[in-house]
Amino acid sequence: METTEYILAEKASLRLIARAEQCSRGLSLKLEKRGFDAVCVREVIARLMETNLLDDKRYARMWLRSRLIFSKSPKKLFVSLRAKGIDSDEADAALKDVLDEETEFSLLTRYVKTIEKKVPDENRGRGIKFMLKNEGFSVNAIRKYFDEE
Repeated sequence: METTEYILAEKASLRLIARAEQCSRGLSLKLEKRGFDAVCVREVIARLMETNLLDDKRYARMWLRSRLIFSKSPKKLFVSLRAKGIDSDEADAALKDVLDEETEFSLLTRYVKTIEKKVPDENRGRGIKFMLKNEGFSVNAIRKYFDEE
């Protein structure tokens, strides 16, 4: 690999990172799209991760916090993180970190409002509980919702 290409790829990376937090997969795709060699891109990504300028864990938490008001469920957030190339364990850890009790309950309450009309009256309680569990909400949040209802 040519040193000049590495320097140019690193500079391009730093410009992108300066604009917004990046994840390793997303930054790799952006660099490759700009014509940088895959080997060069891997080396730049590794170096940026070594120096903590690029951190998938930090990215996942920041991304989650920015999406909470738009999201419907923990499952959808998890799937979106995975689609961005975030490792399953890191995505799960980020969700647990960002979704404290109060935040999860708020998300659950919004989600119920969007689904309650879709569940027949005779199965409403059980049907909604099942859907909430299926969407990744914790048992504690589900219990709290039905206890307060």
